[in-house]
Amino acid sequence: MVMQRYLLTYMGVVLALYLHHLVRAIEVPRDPSIQDILLQPPTITKQSVKNYIVDPRDNIFIECEAKGNPVPTFSWTRNGKFFNVAKDPRVSMRHWSGTLAVDFRSGGRPEDYEGEYQCFARNDLGTALSNKIFLQVSKSPLWPKENLDIQEVHEGAPLILACNPPPGLPPPAIFWMSSSMESIHQDKRVSQGQNGDLYFSNVMQEDALTDYSCNARFAFTHTIQQKNPYTLKVLTKHPHNETSFRNHTDIHRARGIAERHPSFMYPTGTSSSQMVLRGEDLLLECIASGVPTPDIVWHKKGGELPVRRFKLENFRKALHIANVSEEDSGEYFCLASNKVGISRHTISVRVKAAPYWLDEPENLILAPGEDGKLVCRANGNPKPSVQWLVNGEPIEGSLPNPSREVNGDTVIFRATQTGSSAVYQCNASNEHGYLLANAFVSVLDVVPRILAPRNQLIKVIQNNRTRLDCPFFGSPIPTLRWFKNGQGSTLDGGNYRVHENGTLEIVMARKEDQGTYTCVATNLLGTAEAQVRLEVKDPTRIIDGPKDAVPKKGTTVHLICRTRYDPTLRLTVTWLKDDTPLFLGNRIKKEEDGLTIYGVAEKDQGYYTCVASTELDRDSARAHLTVLVPTSVNRMSLPKARPERPRDLELTDLAERSVRLTWIPGDDNNSPITDYIVEFEEDRYLPGTWHNHSRYPGSVNSAVLRLAPYVNYQFRVTAVNEVGSSYPSLPSDRYQTNGARPEYNPTGVKGAGTSKNNMVISWTPLNATQVYGPRLRYIVKWRRKDTRESWSSATVEGDVSKYTVTQTPIYTPYEIKVQAENEYGKAAEPDVVIGYSGEDYPKAAPTDIRLKVVNSTAIRLDWNRVFPDTIQGQLKEYRAYYWRESSLLKNLWVSKKKQSVGFVGERTTWGIVSRLFPYSNYKLEMVVVNGRGDGPRSEMLEFTTPEGVPSPPKYFRIRQPNLETVTLEWEHPEHPNGILVGYTLRYQAFNGSKSGRTMVENFSPNQTKFILQRTDPISRYRFNLRGRTQIGEGEPSTGESPTLLNEVRPTSAYTKNQGDIATQGWFIGLMCAIALLVLILLIVCFIKRSRGGKYPVRENKDVPLDPDDQKVDNGSFDYSDEDNKPLQGSQTSLDGTIKQQESDDSLVDYGEGGEGQFNEDGSFIGQYTVKKDKEETEGNESSEATSPVNAIYSLA
Repeated sequence: MVMQRYLLTYMGVVLALYLHHLVRAIEVPRDPSIQDILLQPPTITKQSVKNYIVDPRDNIFIECEAKGNPVPTFSWTRNGKFFNVAKDPRVSMRHWSGTLAVDFRSGGRPEDYEGEYQCFARNDLGTALSNKIFLQVSKSPLWPKENLDIQEVHEGAPLILACNPPPGLPPPAIFWMSSSMESIHQDKRVSQGQNGDLYFSNVMQEDALTDYSCNARFAFTHTIQQKNPYTLKVLTKHPHNETSFRNHTDIHRARGIAERHPSFMYPTGTSSSQMVLRGEDLLLECIASGVPTPDIVWHKKGGELPVRRFKLENFRKALHIANVSEEDSGEYFCLASNKVGISRHTISVRVKAAPYWLDEPENLILAPGEDGKLVCRANGNPKPSVQWLVNGEPIEGSLPNPSREVNGDTVIFRATQTGSSAVYQCNASNEHGYLLANAFVSVLDVVPRILAPRNQLIKVIQNNRTRLDCPFFGSPIPTLRWFKNGQGSTLDGGNYRVHENGTLEIVMARKEDQGTYTCVATNLLGTAEAQVRLEVKDPTRIIDGPKDAVPKKGTTVHLICRTRYDPTLRLTVTWLKDDTPLFLGNRIKKEEDGLTIYGVAEKDQGYYTCVASTELDRDSARAHLTVLVPTSVNRMSLPKARPERPRDLELTDLAERSVRLTWIPGDDNNSPITDYIVEFEEDRYLPGTWHNHSRYPGSVNSAVLRLAPYVNYQFRVTAVNEVGSSYPSLPSDRYQTNGARPEYNPTGVKGAGTSKNNMVISWTPLNATQVYGPRLRYIVKWRRKDTRESWSSATVEGDVSKYTVTQTPIYTPYEIKVQAENEYGKAAEPDVVIGYSGEDYPKAAPTDIRLKVVNSTAIRLDWNRVFPDTIQGQLKEYRAYYWRESSLLKNLWVSKKKQSVGFVGERTTWGIVSRLFPYSNYKLEMVVVNGRGDGPRSEMLEFTTPEGVPSPPKYFRIRQPNLETVTLEWEHPEHPNGILVGYTLRYQAFNGSKSGRTMVENFSPNQTKFILQRTDPISRYRFNLRGRTQIGEGEPSTGESPTLLNEVRPTSAYTKNQGDIATQGWFIGLMCAIALLVLILLIVCFIKRSRGGKYPVRENKDVPLDPDDQKVDNGSFDYSDEDNKPLQGSQTSLDGTIKQQESDDSLVDYGEGGEGQFNEDGSFIGQYTVKKDKEETEGNESSEATSPVNAIYSLA
């Protein structure tokens, strides 16, 4: 039945094959069963290198091997002519190979066989060519005999010792040694150039201590040729003072060597040029002479030296650039510098290129009637020429082929026929080399063949990916189709994918995919088929794995490992300890459901892994065993600290939505760990930000973490004890969960307008653990509420959190939904939220506004509500704007700043406007307010507030110029609030907690000063002053009389408290006692100081001065250093002066320095008192505690 269906679609297959082969060539598989039956032109598989150098002591082998069907035969040319191998008894050709062997065991000279060789491999389908192999025999000629004169040179002069090695093949490696075979030390001053010569930038006397011999090492013959040595004689100005210069900082000047400007020894002159081929290494060299020895620096004109491809060699004298390309062309310059000057040499580098491939021709296999082409594209500098050959002969001289067309670097074949097979050669050459490539064209007729074994059995675990292979071959290329259980429909698409090589891929194997699959290959010549049987097995799972355990030493522990697996597969359960196989014995036994360890020992501590495996899959679970060893140390006596960070985080039991995280606890530092905090970080949305994941008790070190889809997790763990938290652990490895459709929709969905004709729908986007998959987007839907219209929708990207709906009616309710979607699908249907489109300004104002004066500072407003359709939005409030137009008092300036008060509520029809100024004219108007703003203004109302009581009198001051009177002063109230008729003063004497009778004084409105005659010199007074209008008294200004004879501000809490204390008897007695003690101490101090420091005074002129007294002159003296030290409590400034500290009893205030000096009798009280009076009158109040001296002054 299946074959009948193929015949019905035969013509369609033919057409498909024809179109397919226009663009696709046939590839011959490496299957031996195909290779053995297919006819193929020859292909060169092995050949010697183009430039072939051989050792004259060995036999010569020139390699040439090829494959093809029929087996190729071989022939050679030498120097362009046929080489008859049979005529030379020393030359033979290996069996089934074209390799030539030249045997010199019976004599002969290898040099006789030098020349250019080329191999030809032929069969019935064509001829393949090898490269032209240029054979040369290695040579290591002897050094010519020469007598070298002694090299005389002045010290400091440059010198070149020429090597001139014999021309070997290949060129020898050069090195310099002494005649005693000791290597010559080379450095910045003495070095070998790339030409082999030895360069001295300047000769020193010690250079004559050895001789110099150039050595050439020939690699092929393993011989070293040594040149006669050079002997140096250094002419110096100081031949006998060698040791005296050894440590001199400028050895050249010390030796009398003149300094010289740098000069180039190689290359000479100021410029040179060099050519290098693409792909080779460029070596530029600059060697300079001079005194001191110059330093070399390299630069490239107009660019930088190629990073990672250049290096400086030979003490920075050589610049080595590897793998040169065309961009390395240009001018390079080296700078030679010493302290005398700088010299420059420019090297112009030209990069040429031997031919290199852009498109190398490849073998072409075609079916009869098919089209194809060979492409041979090469580049080089100069541009290479391309020549085509067929079977080793120029294509121009070959037999004409109507199906072949040569177009420059391309040979095109159209409608090829059987018998057109041949081998084509492409030769691309220029002056620097050539490339030769063989590519055959083979025209084949082959019936389809299935290359896989028959009746394969493939087993796969459920939900895993699997592939059913069906390799095939045929010419023309067959079409392959797959069928299941003999059914007619082909398998491609959905869960099935068919690859070009014939493989059927099942993306996720399910139980229903089990069965027999047939692959059928078809071309014009026939059909081939093969069957593959697929069995889908249940996965192997550990359903109950081992748990972390902390047993005590000597106890028994059981680690559980229960599994579920496919019964048709053989299950093997093994145990690992610390990732190595666990040795089982009498103490450690594997049981059906786990592992039992008897008599736990310290060596049993570690990670235990249960591995359940079948031939198809495996599963594992691990746990950590921590062995508790009793200890005699009392932890309570040790200091406690925060725990050390956990370490060695490991992820196991990787699943779609979970993973097991295991860690090794850090040292608890003598305070048991109570909790572990697990945090995670993802690198897609908020990289570098750590989030709390979960918290676990301190007794565990492993936990199964619940994961969200499509998150690239990284975890860290923090330990907590009673002292605090540890530093977080180092992050774990990352684990990427697979995607899924979202389970959550955005929250905080709302709709509100920003203009009258739109509605902005906004929401809170999903966080990183809610996205669940790539290409997150939000489906926004809306429609007007209470209508049956269809939903409008729009889709926005996942990084957007709002969408604007335009052309909406004014303030209309809408039903809104926002649904999350990613590549895996949509979230559940979201809840409907009610939003509103944009508002417009209200269209009407309140009407029938009535006004009633409540008192001098408040009025009541009544009005009629506006109609709802005129609000055009959500009513916020009814708002009254009012301002003070003028005062009823003449010449009183008032602020006309507009103020407002709002009345909230849709059904509100009245409100109170308060905090008005009395005795004033006001204007008022009302508006309706919605979310957009104010509506039109109502008609303006005017009203007048009645007279009120005045505000407190301004600038109320209380002074006490003497002990007999108290003076009060004030100014008129800032807000009279009516016609001022006078002032009322109430005052009361008090002493501590005792108060006298309240006295009342009334003043005229123009009076602003009052002098009170004190009847009690000890008591103080409290004052209360109010202004009066016809309505009554206003707010008071209050104050108390001061305790000192200076003016203080009223209502000062500090002054009042000070007065309360200072009038207490116990306080006055205490201050007197302190003052007396301080006075005695100061007197003693100054008496002692008046005796002076350690200084001598001559009592008799005849007494000679001591050595220490040389500063005394005519009875004068200087204080000793000890007396000049700052006093304790003083501070020395940067300029050496002494600054006063916070202490009140600094000796600066006592009169030392400044204006207050000591009297002759040593008294100081007067000076101190004067200074303190000055400070007090200047108002320098101290915030510190009152000093004893201040107490004395206050009692004076």
